[in-house]
Amino acid sequence: MPYIYSPPTTASFTGKGLLGYAFGPLNQKDLEIYYIEVEKGHDVFMISKKITRTYYVLSGSGYFTIDDHRYDVDPGMLVEVPPKVEYCYSGNMRLIALSKPRWFNGNDRFTKWNPDVVGHDSACAIDGGSWLKPLVKLSIFGKSPISFCLRLNQRIWNKVPSSLTTHNPLRAYGRFLHSLARMQHTRAQAFSTFFLRNRPELELIRHLVEQKSKGDTVRVAVLGCSTGAEAYSVAWRIRSARPDLRLILHAVDISKQAVEFAKRAVYSHTAPELTNTMVFERMTKAEMEELFHVDGDVMTVKPWIKEGIVWQVGDAADRGIVDALGPQDMVVANNFLCHMDDSDAEACLRNIARLVSSYGYLFVSGIDLDVRTKVASDLRWKPLEELLEKIHEGDPGMREIWPCHYGGLEPLNKKRRDWRTRYAAAFQLASVATASSFGHDTELGEGIRPVGVGPSKV
Repeated sequence: MPYIYSPPTTASFTGKGLLGYAFGPLNQKDLEIYYIEVEKGHDVFMISKKITRTYYVLSGSGYFTIDDHRYDVDPGMLVEVPPKVEYCYSGNMRLIALSKPRWFNGNDRFTKWNPDVVGHDSACAIDGGSWLKPLVKLSIFGKSPISFCLRLNQRIWNKVPSSLTTHNPLRAYGRFLHSLARMQHTRAQAFSTFFLRNRPELELIRHLVEQKSKGDTVRVAVLGCSTGAEAYSVAWRIRSARPDLRLILHAVDISKQAVEFAKRAVYSHTAPELTNTMVFERMTKAEMEELFHVDGDVMTVKPWIKEGIVWQVGDAADRGIVDALGPQDMVVANNFLCHMDDSDAEACLRNIARLVSSYGYLFVSGIDLDVRTKVASDLRWKPLEELLEKIHEGDPGMREIWPCHYGGLEPLNKKRRDWRTRYAAAFQLASVATASSFGHDTELGEGIRPVGVGPSKV
């Protein structure tokens, strides 16, 4: 029976302005204790259903907002927040938090954003028609019937043959379920990722860099790099295809902890950190031998792949990111915009586009398709048709959770007039004058300035 617990080495939860580390598990089954590093604050206001939370301020300063009242706190002060009371905290602090009983799924209801962290204080976004809002918020004996409905429908949907789900009535029903999921589910930052996550996308990147001249420099930014799997996958694909090129790759994530972990380039085959996914499960044995030095359970990325990667903590929504990174030949922004509400995701995507040099390329998946289509149409991006369908279908995990998870990927529907723009995850960006001449039926390269010519090379 343990009596002493060492400080946790990895975070059990993370937010836009904090990291939380759980001690234990403790022998007291009804108690959880956390060490929390607060950089800005908790990103959302919340109401607990049954848990009482007690916070002890170790260092720093800030304030708690509890039931619409502000309480300034300093080291040595104790804050107790009972269930059914709205609260949040802001500042730069180190806290010890006690949760009694232990946290359980469905306990917390998020009510609005914390402006100290996200920059605005609006209510947490609920998408879709207003008539659905009361339905999504409905609770019976403390449980959400919508949650049960979505879980049941997902199980049924996964058993229906794909040949049937492409029929219009089922498509429409799937879109309805997805709209419910987007309203009902709480969105949060996640570190789940895989090496070689979307093989067709990596193949398209290889095709583009193969058109470069010998000895050229390629500038690539991987945003939302998480624990590094995608950045290393992109670097491996480029370096293995064109070892003569000079690759400068900026890997950026908002989480300092994720960036520090990724920079180490050391992974475990059996005990993954920061994520509940097995990051190697989509790799072949030959690929693992090519990417890693293997020492028992420890997998270390080889030096020739790590070379030229610059790891940085940064926010893709920050307009200063362009000055920090400079123009990029390729920008990869996958699987993090879906965790934002639509207005934030749209603003962030428009900001990301500013990073792409003229006639450069933007890869963006893991985002609501309505948002991506709107921005791509407004800014007249040219969808790349090469491997379009394979890239859309290239991440099976995203397809399998549609329609009952907010991050699920809608099946491709060629009956839509805008299907090329809607389902493309890779675009070439150019000036408005040039983009206006792009036709939707051209193949890759038609109407586009040849690669390696013009103000920016790829």
